[in-house]
Amino acid sequence: MRAMMLESIGMPLKLVDRPDPIAGPSEIRLKVEACAVCRTDLHVIDGDLRHPKLPLIPGHEIVGIIDSVGKGVARSRIGRRVGVPWLGHTCGHCPYCVADNENLCDQPDFTGYTRDGGFASHVVADARFAFDLDPDADPVSLAPLLCAGLIGWRCLKKAGDGKRLGIYGFGAAAHIVAQIAIWQGREIFAFTRPGDEQAREFARSLGADWAGGSDERPPKQLDAAIIFAPVGDLVPIALGAVRKGGRVVCGGIHMSDIPAMAYELLWEERELVSVANLTRRDAEEFFPIAKRAQVRTHTKVYPLEQANQALDDLRQGRLSGAAVLVP
Repeated sequence: MRAMMLESIGMPLKLVDRPDPIAGPSEIRLKVEACAVCRTDLHVIDGDLRHPKLPLIPGHEIVGIIDSVGKGVARSRIGRRVGVPWLGHTCGHCPYCVADNENLCDQPDFTGYTRDGGFASHVVADARFAFDLDPDADPVSLAPLLCAGLIGWRCLKKAGDGKRLGIYGFGAAAHIVAQIAIWQGREIFAFTRPGDEQAREFARSLGADWAGGSDERPPKQLDAAIIFAPVGDLVPIALGAVRKGGRVVCGGIHMSDIPAMAYELLWEERELVSVANLTRRDAEEFFPIAKRAQVRTHTKVYPLEQANQALDDLRQGRLSGAAVLVP
């Protein structure tokens, strides 16, 4: 198989040829159709997330066709299109798993971090953590739903039912969750990097009621805000924009340090919460809703061997929507 390999933290990925992987017990092998590029991939490659498996094939927004199954997996699954997300395996017996909080599992595996991911022509995955997808849909359009969509959905649930929703950082996750929130009848206030008019126009084109820089105050107090940008300085800004009793949700797996801030920003029962990983239940809820809401992902396609360019475009903020690699 062909794959883009991370050999050392902070170094560019290398195109390699390796033997095709073999599905073990309870596993499936996919022929990859598309794999979206996520900011978490940058955090892994740049060393923000510690102790990745090395060498490593990144990528955790995978769409592919099952072409082989391991022991214990029904052969009838061969030929199905499935998606493989960030959460690649859980222990099933720790207190969090037993309490139906598998996203907080004490002994998890993560696709493209502790096990090889989808920046490749083939990938092996735990069959229990692969979701059946629409066989007639465009695999490139589906790929960003596997993380940007799922994490966005979990963040939206955490944000509560408030009508006025602020979104800080208008990239892959934001452009998906905004469509669902608008379908739900909410008002969207999009915050971008100061001066990034392209991102503001993108937000407006999706139906945002207001779009401005993260250094601006929204025209109305927000009921809740979601922060997708990995910038700790946005936390006190977002808290200052939400009403009494409002909530700020941090949706990233990594964020720069949150600065010291006045207690009055949190007072009056404002809440600051984080979202960690996802659960299979999130996927069961999300994919039908995304279909009913007619979510349309905005993507830029790159050949597999241009993974470094896709990563750099994401790092430099040159993308509207999501980058997607195609083997």
